[in-house]
Amino acid sequence: MRPKKPHVASPDQVRITREGEYAIIEYADETVSTTHLKIGPKVQKMSDKEILNLHNELIRAREKFAAEYEHIAVEVPLHSPQLKYFKEGGYWTPRGGVLRCIIDQGEDGETTIWIDDKELSLQEFGKVLSVYAGWGMRIIFVPDDEIHLEPTVEVREPD
Repeated sequence: MRPKKPHVASPDQVRITREGEYAIIEYADETVSTTHLKIGPKVQKMSDKEILNLHNELIRAREKFAAEYEHIAVEVPLHSPQLKYFKEGGYWTPRGGVLRCIIDQGEDGETTIWIDDKELSLQEFGKVLSVYAGWGMRIIFVPDDEIHLEPTVEVREPD
């Protein structure tokens, strides 16, 4: 099961330890992710209460930002490259928030993903997606000649 996001907590809901420049905030509820909060050298002199107050402030700021954020998915125009190469990391990254892809099989029978004129293994495609780690995504399958069109979506049980 995917861990839940950290939430505003009271002292009895967490255990706080220090490791170098980090405060480790571990929830009593094991389904909630542990937070490794980089504070710097001063973390060693901060009380648990001060650390928890800072942690809760950051959670509240994240929640406020999320409530005010209006997401607009940017789709790169047709005939413009959807990917750019990140030399330092040695992998492809998306230029926008929408990818038009074709699912195929490589010569070895393994599934491959085509984006523009680039054939990516599932591992390479996973690296492309990793730029959005922590986000959600919807996958809508369409005929290969309609990847540039917005399909009609019906919410219902499949036949």
